[in-house]
Amino acid sequence: MILESLKQTLIERLIPGEAWTPSLKAARSDFDLNPGAERPKGPLKSAAVLVPIVAHATGPTVLLTRRSDSLNSHSGQIAFPGGRLDPHETAIAAALREATEEIALDPGAVEVLGLSDAYETGTGFLITPVIGWISSAPSVKAQEAEVADIFETPLDFLMETANHRREFYDPPEGGPRRHYWAMPWQERYIWGATAGVIRGLHARLYGVQAEDAA
Repeated sequence: MILESLKQTLIERLIPGEAWTPSLKAARSDFDLNPGAERPKGPLKSAAVLVPIVAHATGPTVLLTRRSDSLNSHSGQIAFPGGRLDPHETAIAAALREATEEIALDPGAVEVLGLSDAYETGTGFLITPVIGWISSAPSVKAQEAEVADIFETPLDFLMETANHRREFYDPPEGGPRRHYWAMPWQERYIWGATAGVIRGLHARLYGVQAEDAA
């Protein structure tokens, strides 16, 4: 009953998938905590991620990955399956395709419930989070060139604002201090755009936090 209630709430509060357009504007960004930071020049590159919620009887979890240490960018970081949109591809199609390519997730096992708020990254991407519902433990396998590990984190942990930390780093090349959200879980350090997407999902479910509205 709790799972069905959660699922219905998500359907009611997410953006309908058919409402997506290539011109969708970002509602959240890395710049929310860094308003003075310089934005990349040129148009944003369209991307999508799949946020897979696994409906275990013991409680819902969110499936995440750790990127391969050999990647040229964002190596070793925690991420959702996802990537850039192909020409004429929708955000939902891209998210499901990338999840298939990265973790061999069968798109037929995913019920798309809707979209969360689009997120602009400091590296010039516009990410559309696609929220997927998986009714039982999925069969997955990491594509080793891109994904080092696949794991699940309890949704309750991610939706608890006491676990959302506002942290910062000082760029080694100099420049202003950069602030970001982080949600450390066990030995995993969930941060940056991934944590920002999770904050956006929290806002969809429970309302905007004061830090986000500022």
